[in-house]
Amino acid sequence: MAKLLLSLWLPNPKVQYGGRLCVKCCGSDEEKGEKKKRLSKQSSWEAKDAEGRDYLYRLGKEADNMNIAVGQRAGVIDDLFAGNFLGKDSDIVFDYRQKVTRSFEHIQGDYYIAPVFMDKVVCHIVKNYVAHLLNTKVPLILGIWGGKGQGKSFQTELIFQAMGIEPVIMSAGELESERAGEPGRLIRERYRTASLVVQNQGKMSCLMINDIDAGLGRFGNTQMTVNNQIVVGTLMNLSDNPTRVSVGQDWRESDITNRIPVIVTGNDFSTIYAPLIRDGRMDKFYWQPNHEDILNIVHRMYEKDGISRDEVERIVDTFPNQALDFYGALRSRTYDSSILKWIDDIGGVENFGSKILKRRKDLNLPVFIPPEQTVDALLESGYSLLKEQQLIMETKLSKEYMKNIGD
Repeated sequence: MAKLLLSLWLPNPKVQYGGRLCVKCCGSDEEKGEKKKRLSKQSSWEAKDAEGRDYLYRLGKEADNMNIAVGQRAGVIDDLFAGNFLGKDSDIVFDYRQKVTRSFEHIQGDYYIAPVFMDKVVCHIVKNYVAHLLNTKVPLILGIWGGKGQGKSFQTELIFQAMGIEPVIMSAGELESERAGEPGRLIRERYRTASLVVQNQGKMSCLMINDIDAGLGRFGNTQMTVNNQIVVGTLMNLSDNPTRVSVGQDWRESDITNRIPVIVTGNDFSTIYAPLIRDGRMDKFYWQPNHEDILNIVHRMYEKDGISRDEVERIVDTFPNQALDFYGALRSRTYDSSILKWIDDIGGVENFGSKILKRRKDLNLPVFIPPEQTVDALLESGYSLLKEQQLIMETKLSKEYMKNIGD
C-alpha cells in the first residue's frame, strides 16, 4: 500500500534498491550532460561537419540533398563506423559505388605508340603532377585534335596503360542534360573522383573527355544552351583553380583537391569557345600521323596474322589518304564470310537465337574457325569499303526524296 501511494505521489519512479529510490530524469546537470554527449556520438541527427556546424542542416541547403555519395566519412556522419584504416576523409565503399574509373585489361597485345604522341601526353601529365615544383604556369588541359579515326583516343589509352594511370573517361554525350547545370556538376564530380583515386589508391589518374567539340562546338546555326555555357565555365574554372572544386556545398578551408590533368579530344577546336582554348588554359596538340607512323601502327595491328611489313606497305599504298580506323575495318570485314558459315553450321538464322541464348550447358556449338588473313583478302575488303564510301559521297538520296516537293 505504501509503494502504491508513493507511486501515485512521485512521478516516474523506476525501482527501489535498499531503501533508496531511483527516479527517471533525476540527477545532476553534469550527469545530464554526459548522457546527452553519449547520445550525440551515436546519433547521425546531431552530427557536425568539419567546421562544427549541423551537418544535416547544411546538407539540406545544398541543391541536391539526396546525396548518397556522402558515405561513412570521418567527421561527417557516424564516426563510429568510419575507422582509420582508409584515412580520415575516405569513403569505405568508394570501390563499389563510384567505380567510374577505367582500367585497360581488355587491351591485349603489343601496339605501336607514335613517339611524338607519347612525348606530348606524358609531358603534360608529368608537368601537372609536379606543377607545384615548377616556377612556371602549367596549362591544366591538353587538347588533342585532328582528323576522324586517327587513333587519338586509343593512342592515349595505350599511354595510360603503359604509365599505370587509372583515368576517369567521359564523352560528349554526357555534356547535355534535361536538368540545367547537371553536366557541369558531373564534370566536377568526375574531377574529384580522379582526385580520390590519387589520394586513396595511390595511383595516378586524370580526367579525359572524348569528342568535346561534338558537345560544345558551334556548327552552323546550332543554339548555345545553358548547359553548354555552364560546361565551358566549369572547365575554365577548373583551369584557373584546379585545387578548389565545389560540387554544391559551401566552401571549406580544409577541402583541397589534388590537381588532376585533363585531356580532351576532338576534330575541330575552332568551333569551341575561344577563351577556353587559350594557351594559358589549354595546351593544343594537332595529331596527324605521317606515312611512317601509319605503317608502324598497321604493321603492329597485322603482325599476329603473319602479315609482313612489305605487305602492309602495299595495303597502305593501295588505299592512301585513309584514316587509321579504315585499316582496322579491313580485318573486321574479312570475318564476314566465316561468321555466315558458322551460322549455317549452327542450324541457320532461324535457330541461331534459341541455340545461342537458351542453349544447355552440355550442348556444344560448332567451333568457329577464324579466317586466314592474306593480302588478297584484305585488299578485297578494302575495295568493298572504298565503294561504300564513294556511294555515300555520290548518292544524295535526300535530294531524290525531296525533288518533287514544291511542284
